[in-house]
Amino acid sequence: MSKIAIYPGTFDPITNGHLDLIKRGVRLFDKVIIGVAKSSAKHPMFDLEQRLALVSDVVKEFKNVEVVGFSGLLVDFAKQYQATALLRGVRTTVDFEYEMTLANMNRDLSDEFETVLLMPRAELGHISSTLVKDVVRHGGDISQFVPHNVKLTVQKYGIK
Repeated sequence: MSKIAIYPGTFDPITNGHLDLIKRGVRLFDKVIIGVAKSSAKHPMFDLEQRLALVSDVVKEFKNVEVVGFSGLLVDFAKQYQATALLRGVRTTVDFEYEMTLANMNRDLSDEFETVLLMPRAELGHISSTLVKDVVRHGGDISQFVPHNVKLTVQKYGIK
């Protein structure tokens, strides 16, 4: 039986912190499915199709990664792909508390998979999509925070 993990998020935009977790996740699981959430409530900078394209381009080197858009309950999405785990990143104790709450709720909804929390590398622990967007809004350089294709796309389309 394959060990399949879902790595869910809005990835708006995907950052080097996300990429770090993906690189480590592909070593732990037979397959990692990156679930790009529609999440219109968050008012994303990029629409779902753009985020899917950006993430797909960033992870094209990994043979055991699939990028899929989704909406609805994460547990239903995970069941659809027969995932055994949810892969999540935690940077701070605030992230941990939030992820613990989500893990408990997901467990209440379905006990068929586990949540696996990974901590980012120290040099990436402060990076978030929200902060990247803030840097862009104020005219800053995001080169060190996002993959090159993401930087070019952000420069081309900017913040909505």
